[in-house]
Amino acid sequence: MTEELFTVLQAAEYLQVCEKTVRRLINSKTLAASKVGKSWRIKKSDIDNYLSATSNLSKGAIVNE
Repeated sequence: MTEELFTVLQAAEYLQVCEKTVRRLINSKTLAASKVGKSWRIKKSDIDNYLSATSNLSKGAIVNE
């Protein structure tokens, strides 16, 4: 099974942010990405890992049940 790869634009749409934000995350090494030619490619799983790592639930937030 092949993992889904996103372009910077697709990642930005998935995260609902602008492309510049995704590029900043990549440049700061906060979001893992691979350079393919002149373009970046981001694994969907790396985007999901980024979201999990930056979630307030990962910092001990209490979830109301």
